[in-house]
Amino acid sequence: MKVKVISVLEDNYMYLVIEESTRDAVAVDAAVPKRLLEIIRKEDVVLRAILTTHHHWDHARGNEELAQLFPGLRVFGADERIGALTHRVTHGQELTFGAIRVRCLFTPCHTSGHMCYFMWEDDSPDAPALFSGDTLFVGGCGQFFEGTAEQMLTNLTQILGTLPKDTKVFCGHECTVRNLKFALKVEPENEMVKEKLAWAKQREDEDLPTVPSTLQEEFLYNPFLRVTEEPVQRFTGRTDPVEVLRVLRSERDNFKKPKERPNPQAMLAFDWGLFGPFLEKK
Repeated sequence: MKVKVISVLEDNYMYLVIEESTRDAVAVDAAVPKRLLEIIRKEDVVLRAILTTHHHWDHARGNEELAQLFPGLRVFGADERIGALTHRVTHGQELTFGAIRVRCLFTPCHTSGHMCYFMWEDDSPDAPALFSGDTLFVGGCGQFFEGTAEQMLTNLTQILGTLPKDTKVFCGHECTVRNLKFALKVEPENEMVKEKLAWAKQREDEDLPTVPSTLQEEFLYNPFLRVTEEPVQRFTGRTDPVEVLRVLRSERDNFKKPKERPNPQAMLAFDWGLFGPFLEKK
């Protein structure tokens, strides 16, 4: 199982997972069809399915076009708002693509229909992979657009946090430096945060991705997975894990908001596809 990390749009990731014996492939969050098709041709693989984590345009906008280009293409997701959806999946459901096995993990909060995908191959020495969309980031977690702190705590501690510690985390956005700058504000004495931030800055300077991390690493520097740690509780002024998480998310939302983020009108224009010709150039 080989994972191709594909940078698109402003800071998004989409992925192409290749079953190396058959050269079949599965895409995760196919946002920019033109770029995905370039990788498919370069790798000489056949696209069999799309796994979509959630319905937002920057994760799902390529589904319809790809479904037209590949008749019979299966599109999996947990939300009826996902374009070209053919298979609605549920929590714990398992899928098979050749030797690749997938377990669907329902993580509602960022959106009410968010699904993560845990992948592995039986009898493989390689670590499993988690495609966490906008639920778990390197050093952070997604915004609570359609859910609650209670839901996100369940997602992070009971659903994703209990996966094997060597699981590689492939998230939906490159926001590691910003996340770790916030983590350093939360835990200024955490040496793991300092080391990871320095590494992430170097990767950013070299225009290289910071994914994947591992779940084991995330527990050492990601404040949203460290809600029971005394320094994180001291920062938030709370001890109840739900309240700690709620305060953390609120603080993160107001932490050095990037000025270049699109305003709501621009986001609506993206949803309507008005910027499509420009996006295809990336």
